[in-house]
Amino acid sequence: MTVLRIDIETYSSVDLIKCGVHRYVEAPDFEILLFAYTYDDEPVQVVDLTAFEDVPTQVMRDMVDPNIIKSAFNAAFERTCIRRHFGIDCDPAQWRCSAVHALTLGLPGNLGGVAEVLKLSAEKDAKGKALIKYFSVPCKPTKVNGQRTRNLPHHEPEKWAQFVEYCRQDVVVEREVARKLERFPVPEREWRLWALDQRINDQGVRLDPELVRQAIICAENYTERLTQAAKELTGLDNPNSLTQLKAWLADRGLETPDGLGKDFMPVLLDAAPDEDTRRMLMLRQEMGKTSNSKYDAMARTICADDRVRGILQFCGANRTWRWAGRNVQMHNLPKNELEDHGDLALARETLRSGDHEMLELLYGAPPFILSQLVRTALIPSDGCRFLVSDFSAIEARVIAWLADEQWVIDVFLGHGKIYEATAARMFGVPFETIVKGHANYSYRAPGKVATLACGFGGGRAALEKMDKKKEIPPDDYDGLVRQWREANPKIRKLWYRAEEAAMQAVREKRTVKLAHGVQYRYAAGFLFADLPSGHSLAYPQVEIQHDKKFGKDGLTFFAQDDRGQWSRQRTWGGTLVENLVQAIARDCLAENMLRLDDAGYPMPLHVHDEIVGDCPVGFGDVDEMTTIMGQPIDWAPGLPLKAAGFETSFYCKD
Repeated sequence: MTVLRIDIETYSSVDLIKCGVHRYVEAPDFEILLFAYTYDDEPVQVVDLTAFEDVPTQVMRDMVDPNIIKSAFNAAFERTCIRRHFGIDCDPAQWRCSAVHALTLGLPGNLGGVAEVLKLSAEKDAKGKALIKYFSVPCKPTKVNGQRTRNLPHHEPEKWAQFVEYCRQDVVVEREVARKLERFPVPEREWRLWALDQRINDQGVRLDPELVRQAIICAENYTERLTQAAKELTGLDNPNSLTQLKAWLADRGLETPDGLGKDFMPVLLDAAPDEDTRRMLMLRQEMGKTSNSKYDAMARTICADDRVRGILQFCGANRTWRWAGRNVQMHNLPKNELEDHGDLALARETLRSGDHEMLELLYGAPPFILSQLVRTALIPSDGCRFLVSDFSAIEARVIAWLADEQWVIDVFLGHGKIYEATAARMFGVPFETIVKGHANYSYRAPGKVATLACGFGGGRAALEKMDKKKEIPPDDYDGLVRQWREANPKIRKLWYRAEEAAMQAVREKRTVKLAHGVQYRYAAGFLFADLPSGHSLAYPQVEIQHDKKFGKDGLTFFAQDDRGQWSRQRTWGGTLVENLVQAIARDCLAENMLRLDDAGYPMPLHVHDEIVGDCPVGFGDVDEMTTIMGQPIDWAPGLPLKAAGFETSFYCKD
């Protein structure tokens, strides 16, 4: 099939990085400046739209022809901009994204990074950032350009010529990247899923703009009150200044570390020499809770129709292919402490009314209630309601299935109370006694924490991190790890089986089977973990190296680190199993997104293992939705899936 490769350069006064492409293209001054394209192996052509050149008629036809595949690096950007500028439909089923292809292989998600890692003969033009900054974003007035708001081609003809060549070169590089990756194709099922993902992102989810506006005002007012109280207490011009505050604390006899982060606060509060010092530390601590980033992101990215779009990144976590959050990050929201739907409804209506004093009277300091209400800023479309359904304990089910830990599978096939069952097995007490009101109910907490913390080889540190309510004495952590591992011997064995299989595949450059359709396969410097769903996780530039810390050989591969640098990393069986489990859980979600889409359920949002339907009144119901999600999956025979759901007039957790 013919492939039409496209790259564009654009202008908009809206900040693309901060606001997202859908808000970016709504700016009145948005336009496509350059349109570069090529068919298959033909030379790349660049159309200069600023010079009143026209995109050829045949290209315009082919952009809506289902028999022509359109391809771009980060195709969501090209699709969105082309649709806005030319007013044509850009059906994602006709497109392919080479950035997604790179992510599926564990490679960087930016064109320059991929080209560098693949050592391509065609390199991305390093001058691009400066040229984009010059022509594609508003400019600050200077002595040179006076009050000029943007730079146009005639202001710097030489730079403009370089910009044209930069656009051309991006298509050349994108084509070479695609050729390099085509030996490891993305399964067609995944392209179908990506097309669904694009439709979800294009449709977006509706926001309550008044709730967002009032939340920002409430947070700002509270911050001002705290700052004023700190000024009156300390006499400082700027009590938010770390330098000024540290000097003030030192004058009162309290030496502080370099920062005044939350980790240091308990010690500093205990060491406070007087009540004023203690009060100032408490104010500082409270000011650290007033982050308004989620509401600010909503205000920046909301489109003209009150919807926020582009908040899901397909294969954003490329080690597992799970989705990642973008723009408004919905994947790291605080746990709901207000579990009663009526309380949430009252709180959100009080906030919307602008009665911030009543809100604080009812729920205490604003940071708490504002964090609880972030989810509720997402609301159904007119005439619709949200149907929310999520998998129950999906990772615990998948790991038990993968390891053949039969007693856990039997629990999920039966009553499903995995925390109580785990506690009974760990501590040797009757399962039926782990109920509220009985002394043995105290075992449920360590059973739950151990289940959540230990499945992927986690030890004391993992238990401590998962014990958020601090229900377990720290001295018990090590013993709990041992007890959980003894209660789950097949899961523990799976960690070592996975590591041995992966290392054997690398050493012998062959395929080694693990369990339930999972196998490790070495090819062209990659270690692949083939999954039963039909796609494969990838570990690039894999090697076996001696691990000095443990005195044995270990598996290493290249990936982007926390700073975005391409660097060698180590892994072991527990992490390999975590990757497998999260990837299979993702595939279960993906399978059911396709099923629900086929059943006509509009899905504006999904978060982790949860799907949100934005359904017209009279269409669909929770029972049907959870039944669909609980059906067996052909490629995972014996995996016991179960979903639970609820109906709501605003997004929340049940």
